[in-house]
Amino acid sequence: MSRIGRKIIELPAGVKMGVGSGQVQVEGPKGKLAVPLPTGISIDQADSTVTVKRAGDAKDLRAKHGLTRALLANAVQGVGEGWIKKLDVVGIGYRAEVRGRYVNFSLGHSHPVEFPIPEGLQIAVEREQRAIPNYVATVKVAGADRHLVGQIAAEIRSLRPPDAYKGKGVRYTNEVVKTKVGKKGA
Repeated sequence: MSRIGRKIIELPAGVKMGVGSGQVQVEGPKGKLAVPLPTGISIDQADSTVTVKRAGDAKDLRAKHGLTRALLANAVQGVGEGWIKKLDVVGIGYRAEVRGRYVNFSLGHSHPVEFPIPEGLQIAVEREQRAIPNYVATVKVAGADRHLVGQIAAEIRSLRPPDAYKGKGVRYTNEVVKTKVGKKGA
């Protein structure tokens, strides 16, 4: 049996789960999510605990058992507490600010980049000056859907990935950027 699949999911207060036709609806204070339920996988719900079970021992069912449990656990945490990814915009002249349903980035391109904020996500920008000589703005991407939060954070990072020589660009808050030495003078 899958070690991940047999773990019990605890439902926090305020989170409700309902099994429909081929999907599981999870609803909580942060929103509502639907998780697909593969054939051969079933859900046992008792009080505030949920257990994911499989019908047989076929290879594809064993693979989907742990996956379904992980997706359900992510959905439960998402609608209960939410998911947050933080990115740092590092560099002199690099800016980020929220304007309506867009985030305006100034990242050293010849034009400002307008990034649309998808439905169901909140993006906030905090400006701060750190001990390092570069300007730093922290962009917080928050939402209930873990996949969407991670995807949007990756798309924001791809606007200007960290430079290998100076370290300027958009990076995750805890990301370590190794910088190269560069050319040596004669």
